[in-house]
Amino acid sequence: MDIILIPGLWLTASSWDDVVPALRDAGHSPHPLTLPGVGAPASEVRLADWVDAVVDEIDRIDGPVVLVGHSGGGNVAWGAAERRADRVTRVVFVDTTPPPPGADISEFPLVDGVVPFPGWEFFDAEDVEDLDDATRQRTAPLTASVPGHVPTDPLVLEGTDRHRVPVTLLMGSLDEAAFREAVTAWGAFAAEFAAIAEAEVVRLGTGHWPQFSAPDELARRITEAVR
Repeated sequence: MDIILIPGLWLTASSWDDVVPALRDAGHSPHPLTLPGVGAPASEVRLADWVDAVVDEIDRIDGPVVLVGHSGGGNVAWGAAERRADRVTRVVFVDTTPPPPGADISEFPLVDGVVPFPGWEFFDAEDVEDLDDATRQRTAPLTASVPGHVPTDPLVLEGTDRHRVPVTLLMGSLDEAAFREAVTAWGAFAAEFAAIAEAEVVRLGTGHWPQFSAPDELARRITEAVR
């Protein structure tokens, strides 16, 4: 299966380097992406351009695809799934949830028109507790700035074709029962999740960046979802 790997904010295709070999060993063809404008000076790149880049990658591949979106990359994956629901056989969300129309990723401080990586110390302890000092030192140089508009652009979702695409949520700390209980309080996110025809939730038992802290486990879970 062709698997398109979509990074979250501040990450490039290199963030999937430790996951790709196991996916290949399982017989898949991974396609890790670096999205437009990442690491570049301030530009007019928007979230829609990121969605376009994934749609272009889907169109470049001959046959069905699976989309894997980490964190904010889940918004990008969901936007692409809406536009190519006939080609996408599953969307795998890595520690994030399917966003409703109009959702943004989050807001972070701007510096000269871009959003620089704020450092591992910026994030909640539970998100980074499984990243030891060596991993933090190794991975921080791999991060890059994000175009300033991208994190706060509302996601455009026109239609409902995405709801018939099967979904797997690989959550860091929540199992299926806990997630389904929690999501009921999340307003439009609850409605979006309820509209999906087929969805499963799998607990990874990791922080927010399993591609760094537990790449083999992440690859195994992606492979299980693709079957």
